[in-house]
Amino acid sequence: MLIGYALCGSFCTIGRSIEEMEKLTSAGHELLPIMSVNAYTTDTRFGMADEVNRKIAKVCGKKIIHTIDAAEPLGPKVKLDMLVIAPCTGNTLAKIAHGITDTAVTMAAKAHLRSDRPLVIALASNDALSANLANLAVMLMRKNVYVVPLHQDDPVKKPHSLVAEFGLIPDAIDAALRGEQLRPLFL
Repeated sequence: MLIGYALCGSFCTIGRSIEEMEKLTSAGHELLPIMSVNAYTTDTRFGMADEVNRKIAKVCGKKIIHTIDAAEPLGPKVKLDMLVIAPCTGNTLAKIAHGITDTAVTMAAKAHLRSDRPLVIALASNDALSANLANLAVMLMRKNVYVVPLHQDDPVKKPHSLVAEFGLIPDAIDAALRGEQLRPLFL
């Protein structure tokens, strides 16, 4: 199974996402890495971009798709069995919900959804329970879109934040392949 595995700029969760990538490749899945320009180019306290990119390319055994042009064939020419976006920022969620295509990740999502194949979103957003709640609802109602179960990472200091339970990505993939949303959605 060929899984497109996209990462956006929720930098504090990229390490957890890479751990799940390693588990998926160890289980025999083929991953095609895709990154937003911010995730691909930004050095942060959570890691230097070149180091993170090397690790992702090594885990996947493939060159990272990080431009809109390179992501456009994902759907019409390169048939992914599934697309996972982990982490998916609130910004990217909003763009996908409203049909905005301005990064490799949003282009991959648009191209992939045209083929009626499953998209699994592992959201990591500080405004998921406020400004992005409507976008989450839009995506939950869309055909072939599935969300990795979420939890509030810090309800006191960040009361509007939701983060996917990254360890449930493999279960969410399995459920999506059956056409089911993994439940409970909120942990």
